[in-house]
Amino acid sequence: MKLRFNSFDIICGVTELQSLVGLRVNQIYDIDNKTYLIRLQGGGEAKKVLLLESGIRFHTTSFEWPKNMAPSGFSMKLRKHLKNKRLEKLSQVGTDRIVDFQFGAGEAAYHIILELYDRGNIVLTDHEMTIVYILRSHQEGEDVRFAIREKYPIHRAKQEAMLPSEDELINIINTSEPSYNMKNTLMCLLDCGPAVVEHLLKKYELDDCFIAAKDDNGNKVDDAEQQKKSKKNKNKREAAKQVNSRPFNIETDLSSLMAALREGNEILQTARQETSKGYIVQKKVEKPSTETSGGEVDHFYQNVEYHPLKFCQYECESIATFDSFMLAVDEFYSTLEGQKIDMKTLQQEKEALKKLSNVKLDHAKRLENLTKAQETDKQKAELITANQLLVDNAILAIRSAIANQMSWPDIHELVKAAQANGDPTAASIKQLKLEINHITLRLSDPYGSGEQDEENSLSTLLVDVDLALSAWANARKYYDLKRTAAQKEQKTIDASQKALKSAERKTQQTLKDVRTISTISKARKVYWFEKFYWFISSENFLVIGGRDAQQNELIVKRYMRPTDIYVHAEIQGASSVIVRNPSGADVPPKTLIEAGTMAISYSVAWDAKVVTNAYWVRSDQVSKTAPTGEYLGTGSFMIRGKKNCLPSCHLIMGLTLLFKLEDSFIEKHRCERKVRTFEEEQLHNEQQVLTENEKLDDVEEVEVELDDDNEQPRSEYPDIQVKVEHDTGRITINNEEKTKHIEDTVETQKDDDQNEEESTIIAAAPSRKKHQMNAKKRKEEKERKTQQKQQAQRQLSEESEHRSNQAKRGQKGKLKKIRSKYKDQDEEERQLRMEILKSAGKKPEIVADPKLEECAMALKSNKPKQQSFEPKQAATQEPDDDDADEKNTGADVDMIDSLTGQPFEDDELLFVIPMIAPYQSIQHYKYKVKITPGTGKRGRAAKTALTMFSKDKMCTNREKDLLKSIKEEALARNIPGKVKLSAPQLQKFKK
Repeated sequence: MKLRFNSFDIICGVTELQSLVGLRVNQIYDIDNKTYLIRLQGGGEAKKVLLLESGIRFHTTSFEWPKNMAPSGFSMKLRKHLKNKRLEKLSQVGTDRIVDFQFGAGEAAYHIILELYDRGNIVLTDHEMTIVYILRSHQEGEDVRFAIREKYPIHRAKQEAMLPSEDELINIINTSEPSYNMKNTLMCLLDCGPAVVEHLLKKYELDDCFIAAKDDNGNKVDDAEQQKKSKKNKNKREAAKQVNSRPFNIETDLSSLMAALREGNEILQTARQETSKGYIVQKKVEKPSTETSGGEVDHFYQNVEYHPLKFCQYECESIATFDSFMLAVDEFYSTLEGQKIDMKTLQQEKEALKKLSNVKLDHAKRLENLTKAQETDKQKAELITANQLLVDNAILAIRSAIANQMSWPDIHELVKAAQANGDPTAASIKQLKLEINHITLRLSDPYGSGEQDEENSLSTLLVDVDLALSAWANARKYYDLKRTAAQKEQKTIDASQKALKSAERKTQQTLKDVRTISTISKARKVYWFEKFYWFISSENFLVIGGRDAQQNELIVKRYMRPTDIYVHAEIQGASSVIVRNPSGADVPPKTLIEAGTMAISYSVAWDAKVVTNAYWVRSDQVSKTAPTGEYLGTGSFMIRGKKNCLPSCHLIMGLTLLFKLEDSFIEKHRCERKVRTFEEEQLHNEQQVLTENEKLDDVEEVEVELDDDNEQPRSEYPDIQVKVEHDTGRITINNEEKTKHIEDTVETQKDDDQNEEESTIIAAAPSRKKHQMNAKKRKEEKERKTQQKQQAQRQLSEESEHRSNQAKRGQKGKLKKIRSKYKDQDEEERQLRMEILKSAGKKPEIVADPKLEECAMALKSNKPKQQSFEPKQAATQEPDDDDADEKNTGADVDMIDSLTGQPFEDDELLFVIPMIAPYQSIQHYKYKVKITPGTGKRGRAAKTALTMFSKDKMCTNREKDLLKSIKEEALARNIPGKVKLSAPQLQKFKK
């Protein structure tokens, strides 16, 4: 596979990239330690991105390449000297594989020297070719040194040579060392790379020629004779015998060689003047298939090489054509990772099929051995029966010796003496195995032909005979062994059919899983915010936080917009959290509380299990300017103005899954995450309660702590559980959380002293008994539930006081406490506070009370003003240079709307992304598990959660396939620390 530019590629690339001359450097990024992106921009033209890889390639690209989170030192040096400079010149240095990019003119000029040979290099020089910065410092010989403040040896590059005449060419051929073809000779005459040389040789039928060896007088020497004289070229001549068929003949082949040289020179001149098309040579790779697949053979095309010309040697290959050479190179390298995934998938498929083949071979071999054992045991039994007298005599002889108390060595000597005397019984004894009371006899068919040697006779076998049994008993033993082997063979045949079917099913499933994961991996898009801590709030706001001080610095400087909100907590290790707010409207309190939970969870408060407060400020209150005489380190900022404190945030996070929707299915999920009023939230929770009650007869939650020592499940942070017993009406409060399905937000209030929002939540967990009901009772129960649902919806549309009087059973006690708490609050104050907290529902179309307006303005005067922007202006605002590469940062809503946590059965899902978020923001998601501080390891917790999600009864086949593509390290990456999981029926998944 071709992986780097040759000389002809450089010539064509330099010619095509002349269109970049005149564009200015907008920004420079680094992909890795030797690959860099230069973004160029001209007046009124689209942006161009130039990719440089040391020793490998250079080309324009239209693909999004993953950039390093923080620029390297070399990138910073390039930015310092090249930013806003114009690309003035782009040229090849001589005929070497070196490209010179000149930025700026005169004394302000700087050069980037890209070396594409050997280990490669990228050198930044000034206008006098003095090295300012270099990617790889080294020394060549004693005189040439590549280092900072040294002169770059630009003039030592190889220059283009003239074509030789016929006499010069004859002299070159006669003085050339014997080689196995003409390729080496032409490579020295044409600086165009091996592909062009092979093209010319094949076109002029010189690819099968080699230069013959000559003696001192200039006569051709026979290859075999020369091989004896010179061992140095032995391997070359042996290769020539296999590849080439004839030596080069000057009289007949010289004219063809001169024509090839002239055409090669014309190809180079044309490439320097005209833009070339691009071609990618592809190889058809067939995927393996099993017999059960119906004989269908799938395949894909693997990119092998890229060229700016359609060469003769690839006429029989599959070739993809592009409008330009740069497009072909960009396509080749951008799909290289996908091709690697395909080849890895192919290797896994071959391994799966190899396992199936091994199972089949193992069963076949086992059956063959059983068949042979039956045949052998039958022959042994028949030979013992045919030689009954001989066997009995041998047994009696050995028994007599043993009865006479002879030692085992004496018995051996006795047998040898009898064999020497020609005793036929002794002659049949091959070996004595007295330690197991056996002897080995050489038996043959007494009724067969006696002309054949007994050692080589097919009817002669060595048979072990038990001294404790007679000849007939030994024969019966071998017959029994034969019957046992026959029974085992039949059982093996019966079991092998089931085993082979099971193995084939497993292989088919493995092939399906491998191909599915491969498809999902290639479709998986890595979003820009995944390098940070992140989540999507319950009201559809993207929230990001830094993993360390460098990322805290990065998200404030690069990603924070004027409309965004900065959230932080004054505790060690707290993350700087940004609430992305493209619309510029006020961020709801619920999202701010969730962002505060995130800021505190990713701090030392998680391990210390300490609950503390967070605060939020506007983006213009965050500054990197330190007070006089002070210094702000990396990740530290100054907050000027008033801090808006948030309520105490609980250390309760959740692990969930977001599914990427196909574009046509996004509209169905558009309003899943939105800002809800008090009435909408209560109605949503009511519907959630009724739906869960219809589906679940008993809601049971088991909290399990993933301890490394496999301790019993225990709860360190008990929550309040309200249990309502329908039979007695008694309310029991336990210090454990019972359910996560039923939550009702009843009322909100705002503390005047702290400017903090609080929520009063009642959790009711009805426990219903299971009854055996006939059809009539089930129908009545269904009608009763429908009536209850309709009644609940009617009650929600009435006045708040009327709803409280008509509340469901189990809520009256809590509502009584709430009325007692707010008994001194009149209706006017309640409406004012609900309006401030954005929880008063739609505003009624009535004339506003001037007194009420004055109170509202007085309360709002303490609230800091926030800049508001038009949504269109925010969306079309041109990003600054530092993050102009992130195209999606200005359109967060459009991007996150395609991610859903509540997929429908008919949705087309592309891939899945794990998300760690505050638990209150994922309450309505399909897959979720609660995370609190504990002692369990993150990896084990992630594995348990993934197992629980995949075993869910509501999990569809497509969702299971997507879950298999999730890597455990990606799932555990954003978990705050050591954790405890809580989820329904988690204990069995932990086991």
